[in-house]
Order: sequence, then structure tokens, then C-alpha cells
Amino acid sequence: MEPEFPVEFVVQGTPVSLQAGGKSREDWKLRVKEASYSGLPQMHIWYEGPVAIKIFYFPPGQMIGDIDNIIKPIIDSLSEHIIKDDNQVVRVTAQKFEEGQPASFSDPSEVLTTALTAIRPVTYIHISDNPFGEIQ
Repeated sequence: MEPEFPVEFVVQGTPVSLQAGGKSREDWKLRVKEASYSGLPQMHIWYEGPVAIKIFYFPPGQMIGDIDNIIKPIIDSLSEHIIKDDNQVVRVTAQKFEEGQPASFSDPSEVLTTALTAIRPVTYIHISDNPFGEIQ
């Protein structure tokens, strides 16, 4: 069974940069994959159509490093799992919400609300099979 979109989930911990060492990067990718099961049917096959991915990172203070460096390891963890290949990703939205910065959402989903109220650091990931729809 293909995933039911949108797929949303929360990953506890600090995202690992693309430049991070092999073991820490692989551990982070495994953490992302394990967290994704909360938003997936128990028995699923990967989706082969175009997708959009939103990544919202909530660090415990000022983020160390650049937001763009956390994107690739997250997307790689979804390949051959939720999506077949990372070339299906046609849009990525990534944003950090450091403490003290506004994080206001008009109608947050239950999963996003979980991220907003979780102990930091936490990363919210949203995958849509409608990448050409309205950007929100």
C-alpha cells in the first residue's frame, strides 16, 4: 500500500549536516526513517510520483550551522522508503524557528502542534504528493 498523503512526522534531536561524519549521518538517517513510521501504514511501498517536502527545525537556541545542510540527509532517509528516489522531490521548503522567533501557524495539524510543543531540538517533516499545489 502506498503512503497516504500528506505524510507528517516529528524527529527528536539535532539534525545532522551533510558534512557530518559517516556514522553520525547514518544514525540520523535511521532516526528519521524510524520516526516516519508513525505517519505510514504498517505495510507500505514507496511512492513513485513527484513530491514536495517541508522541513521545520526547532533548535533549542541559535542554530549551529546552516539550514540548507540538514536537507540532503533527511531526503536521503526517505529514499527507497517513502519515495523511490530523491529525484522525485520537486520542491523543498526548509525553515528554522530559533527560540524567541515567531512560529505562528493559522491551522496547524496535530503533528505540527506536537512539534511546536515538544522539547527542543525537534524537526517536523511534511511530505505531499501535490507539489504543484499552493505553497503553504
